Formats: sequence, structure tokens, C-alpha cells
Amino acid sequence: MNEKLIINKKNLKGEDGYKTFSIRVKDETVFKLNELSKETNRSRNELINILLEYAINNCKVKSD
Repeated sequence: MNEKLIINKKNLKGEDGYKTFSIRVKDETVFKLNELSKETNRSRNELINILLEYAINNCKVKSD
């Protein structure tokens, strides 16, 4: 058996289509996220992405 192990090059941070940044969040919101996380078996990060995507796709800018 002379087959070579092929290891694909890992993408550098940020090249997976995701970006990392910090935000300030109210304690109450963190609590609600934690509860939703427990209830759905999803991470906070996953939930935040789902919720943000929904909000962006379902908001409307009101012009004066």
C-alpha cells in the first residue's frame, strides 16, 4: 500500500464566507438567546445568524 494521504489546504480565517465581529447585547437579550439555544439545541451563534438573516430579509426601510 503506497497510497499518499492527501490533506486539503485549510481556508484562512474569514475565507469560509463568515466574518467575526463584536457587538454589545443587553443582558435580557443574552438570556433569551440562551433559553432559545437550550430549547432548540442550537448554538447562540447559529441562532444569531438565523435571526439576523430573517430580519434582514423581512425588514422594510420607511421613507419620510
